[in-house]
Amino acid sequence: MMRSWILPLVFVAAGAIMAIALPGSGVAMLAAFVLLAGLHSPLIFPRSVTAAEARRRSAVDGRPIVYWRPGCKFCIRLRIRLGSHAGRLHWVNIWRDPDGAADVRAVNDGNETVPTVVVAGQAHVNPAPGWVRGQLS
Repeated sequence: MMRSWILPLVFVAAGAIMAIALPGSGVAMLAAFVLLAGLHSPLIFPRSVTAAEARRRSAVDGRPIVYWRPGCKFCIRLRIRLGSHAGRLHWVNIWRDPDGAADVRAVNDGNETVPTVVVAGQAHVNPAPGWVRGQLS
């Protein structure tokens, strides 16, 4: 769990150091680093569920499952580009759920490549956000 927060904490610490070192533009630098910390934190993603729960829910409602991890730039890109549609998917944080990580490794030749989106039992690695949005209708 702590590993999800290492990069955001590094960003905040770097921003604080910049704010102290550069008194004139330090506040702007701190704000920029806090924004980066927020983007790389788990806070921008919808609430994660376990892989077992996501599979159960997906079997009932047919919604795709997104396996992700904090700090992954491709996961952040997918989340931001999905916008308000992101809440309609089932999100599984592979750093919190060993079963989710095992599911990702099973479809990616032993690698934990994310985002991996499972639609109707078929896994898609790093799909285009527009394609994922199209799977929701």
